[in-house]
Amino acid sequence: MPTYDYRCQKCDHAWELFQSITAKPVRKCPECGKLSAKRMIGPGAGIIFKGSGFYQTDYRSDSYKKGAAAAKKSEEKASGKSDSGDAKKSKSSDSKSSDSKSGDSKSGD
Repeated sequence: MPTYDYRCQKCDHAWELFQSITAKPVRKCPECGKLSAKRMIGPGAGIIFKGSGFYQTDYRSDSYKKGAAAAKKSEEKASGKSDSGDAKKSKSSDSKSSDSKSGDSKSGD
């Protein structure tokens, strides 16, 4: 919900009000009580820069991120490319080669 700036045309009192976009503009001034308040045209909400980057996709919802990750996994599975499977294969082959090397050195003694 945005914050709107208001100004009374009678007493020149200015204030901010946090309200829904669909809410009707306030007419009554909280200072003088007259129905002469007007919503001011403001700069609007700015871009919030936070985190590691300055990209619009940095602010995606968690559900969107989960869906994108699931879609990426299904694409990798369909193409036969699986990072986790390759990593497991390389780890198991590394352990086999180290076992055979250690076994060779034991048999050579």
